[in-house]
Amino acid sequence: MIDWIAIARVSVLLNVLMLFVLTAIWFRNYRTFRSKHAIGLAVFGAVLLAQNGLTLYFYVLHPVLASWFATDMPPQAWTANIVLHVFQTVALGFLLWVTWD
Repeated sequence: MIDWIAIARVSVLLNVLMLFVLTAIWFRNYRTFRSKHAIGLAVFGAVLLAQNGLTLYFYVLHPVLASWFATDMPPQAWTANIVLHVFQTVALGFLLWVTWD
């Protein structure tokens, strides 16, 4: 049996780490250039970081939901969740590569 919760946790954790780095870079760029584009990216990164942080909290620490996600969530729902998390991880990885360059 596939351990969907572990895959989801790893994917979301990677998203949080990449978003932390991206948001820090974008805020640094805003402080340097003072452009609307840079602040837009920084705010976007901060909001997406909050969303992924909350998701990770639900998957790992929430007293009720963490248990439900780990034991009672149907596999079809996990498949849909994993696809979304992994797509986001790939997109953020590419964005980090482009931003870091």
